Amino acid sequence: MPEAGSLSPESAEAGAAGFERHAAGFFRTLRVLGLNVPVGSTVSFLQAVGEVGIAVEDDVYWAGRATLVHRPEDIELFDQAFRMWWHRDPHVLDLRPVAAESVTLGVDDPDGIPPDGATGDDSGPVLSVRYSSTEVLAEKDFSLCTDEEMAVLHRLMDRLRFAGPYRRSRRLTPSKRSRGAPDLRRTVRAAIRSGGEPMERLYREPGQRPRRLVLLLDVSGSMEAYARGLIRFVHAAIVGRRRVEAFTLGTRLTRVTRELSSRDPDAALRAASGAVEDWSGGTRLGDGIQAFNDEWGARGMARGAVVVVLSDGWDRGEPHVMAEQMERLQRVAFRTVWVNPLKASPGYAPLAQGMAAALPFVDEFIEGHNYDSLEALAAAISA
Repeated sequence: MPEAGSLSPESAEAGAAGFERHAAGFFRTLRVLGLNVPVGSTVSFLQAVGEVGIAVEDDVYWAGRATLVHRPEDIELFDQAFRMWWHRDPHVLDLRPVAAESVTLGVDDPDGIPPDGATGDDSGPVLSVRYSSTEVLAEKDFSLCTDEEMAVLHRLMDRLRFAGPYRRSRRLTPSKRSRGAPDLRRTVRAAIRSGGEPMERLYREPGQRPRRLVLLLDVSGSMEAYARGLIRFVHAAIVGRRRVEAFTLGTRLTRVTRELSSRDPDAALRAASGAVEDWSGGTRLGDGIQAFNDEWGARGMARGAVVVVLSDGWDRGEPHVMAEQMERLQRVAFRTVWVNPLKASPGYAPLAQGMAAALPFVDEFIEGHNYDSLEALAAAISA
């Protein structure tokens, strides 16, 4: 454990807003060292730091130990990563250059995927390097992935976790505090156990339930390169979280919640492809969102929900229809998120008429071109 103290001045000055970006680098350092850091653990860490604050280094360290370390043998690696990142200590890991001709490179891949060009020659000194092939694959654009690589990414998506946010429920639950509506049944039962004397008065208060998550996936021809990865993300959300609804947008609106509810991903994707008649066809996003608002959203499905639109924003319809329907959707939804795979392209600007019309009514505009961006999307949904 590092000595107690305060964070570096640059971290303290960053404040709460800069801390999340600072922590993202810390998570990447942990993964490079070989620790398994799922998205749910990173969310728990940020919540813990929100409670203890970032002023005292010791508090941040123990918040990380409690949320990011799951095995005793990982404590030493965690301590190394903590010192290396928070103290900018370059000597924690020996990164001095070594002459390439004097050593043999031995590669240790925990994912079991051999790198290109690996040889079995073990003569001379051996420099062991630990790397993760999935770490590299997670940064690769979906449009550049082979079928084998997409199969690996599909398995990785099963690890994504989708938590809150929560909303207040009408159902009353037992309260641990002395406020709310009197709970006569529990009060009488407690009195019977104490000989008929009511020693304490018990209460009930409104409980909490997760907000509904609505996913609208664009399956038009312009999204074909990314739809095969995003539809698997939609399936992972449906089987990994309660209260999820899924629709596809093309030339029409199609509800695919039932088809994607099977825990067998292959069966679920076959059923969804059979139900969607306009896959890789044209796109009328504005009309599709209007159909969702009229048939489902305004009737209650989108009310208080987190609505995620996964689309590149190309629309053959009228821009004013898109703007009007996105405004309707934003009024009833708790939060609207737009996921655009093209956002990661160098020099990208939201100039497509559909994207430009929808952007003023979007709460979060994020990328969706690779697995890392989908991890960020899962964290945004859980925030």
